[in-house]
Amino acid sequence: MDSRSRSSSPEISPLDFGEDLAPLPTYKAAATTALDFSGLLDEPLKLHEDLSSGCGGQLWPAGMVLAKHMLHHHRDKLQTARVLELGAGGGIVGLTIAKGCRIDQPLYITDMIDMEPLMQHNIALNELDDRVRGRILNWGEPLSQEIIDFKPDTILAADCVYFEPAFPLLLQTLKDLLTLTPTATVFFCFKKRRRADMQFLKSARRAFRVTELEDEDRPIFSREGLFLYAITAK
Repeated sequence: MDSRSRSSSPEISPLDFGEDLAPLPTYKAAATTALDFSGLLDEPLKLHEDLSSGCGGQLWPAGMVLAKHMLHHHRDKLQTARVLELGAGGGIVGLTIAKGCRIDQPLYITDMIDMEPLMQHNIALNELDDRVRGRILNWGEPLSQEIIDFKPDTILAADCVYFEPAFPLLLQTLKDLLTLTPTATVFFCFKKRRRADMQFLKSARRAFRVTELEDEDRPIFSREGLFLYAITAK
């Protein structure tokens, strides 16, 4: 997969946006949403949203952007990939790939223990128990032996930049994963909500190679403060 190509649209930096451009959305009541990503999925993904265990239980915009990007640009490139999603919440990106792409390996969606029931619910809701494994992965902690043995080479992270004290923990987990599999690619999408969010990107650029990804929807989602990158080891 060519994760380093750039869009022909004008260069847009997250720093161009004001601190209050992208306020947090209004929290929603628990509900199940059906998504087909403009027809890219033959059968819609069913995603249950439930905030009772935390904000990760809601469908956030970067997850939509990254899931659609993976379907549109990598659908036929993931058959032998070992895919792991970080901060999955309800699992939108990983479950979308499991539903819409041919993958020979099991796919892992991971989050904190509070999100585990929702991950498992959405796996079962889409009848993906035989293809997707929901696991606990706390950023900053040593990787489990199961993940070490799996050696993920395609890592998904959407809307993981939202809580500044967690930035060094997320960076450590990315370092651990890219040390484990130096050829891995992290597909990373986030929405800039506050100026502090940019500290994560600055730190990531110091530690890794960070490349903006080509996407035909970039002129649209960038106006909403959304940014899509590939992160690889230097």
